[in-house]
Amino acid sequence: MNRPLRPPARAPLLRTLAGALLLCPALLGLPPQPLPAQTTDAATAEEIVRHVDDLLRGDSSHGTVRMEVVTQRWTRTMEMEMWSLGQDYSLVRVLSPSREAGTATLKVDRDIWNSLPRVDRTIKVPGSGMGGSWMGSHFTYDDLVRESSMADDYRIEVSFEGDRDEDEIWEFTLTPLPEAPVVWGRVELEVRKDDRMPLRARYFDDRGELARTMVFARFRTMGGRLVPSELSMHPEDRPGERTTLIYDDLAFDVGLEEGFFSLQRLRSGP
Repeated sequence: MNRPLRPPARAPLLRTLAGALLLCPALLGLPPQPLPAQTTDAATAEEIVRHVDDLLRGDSSHGTVRMEVVTQRWTRTMEMEMWSLGQDYSLVRVLSPSREAGTATLKVDRDIWNSLPRVDRTIKVPGSGMGGSWMGSHFTYDDLVRESSMADDYRIEVSFEGDRDEDEIWEFTLTPLPEAPVVWGRVELEVRKDDRMPLRARYFDDRGELARTMVFARFRTMGGRLVPSELSMHPEDRPGERTTLIYDDLAFDVGLEEGFFSLQRLRSGP
């Protein structure tokens, strides 16, 4: 029997795109600017950030995505098919290039397995390996399981509201709530006013130093909703490097069940 892998019954610790993965949540190297008058109240700010939080999420989803990884030494592009159910279940399978086709990653709650068909092995990622690169990208395995909610885990303040680069935007500064299980000391999020699309998110470590920046682009309607179809992660400590996810198609609420996300399916394919 194809038994589902169930996460333990407990309150969720963290919820993001990808990583995402994680919407890894200003922004032109400019310091936050004080507002002449507060025009967006706290409730509205939370509503906007929650909208961004849920933008690429649904009860379930299915899509294809290209991942472009650029480093100082090499560049590679992979095409992948992705499935997700809530925040606890996801499956990603490589379609191309041919030498890596069939390689897959399964996530169930905070557990991750890799299937490597070329060597006929299935490997559970140990806790000590969670900081390692996922599929050679600038995302880590830890990004896949640390899916926090910006609206639930951070205090939200409007740090700028007005025109920037010919767009009317909000800039939100997010600081962790006491006891929130998050890794970032601060997140700065820029959102376009006319359609509430995220433009950039900057992540700062607990020393206040910028660690990485996510840029959102190519806004398209997919699965009945307007979404950024391109997400690009730029690590601050490796200038010129990036990982870009480009969604070619994406459908929401596609009727997946927990039993879909099993080790048998990881090994055998959808």
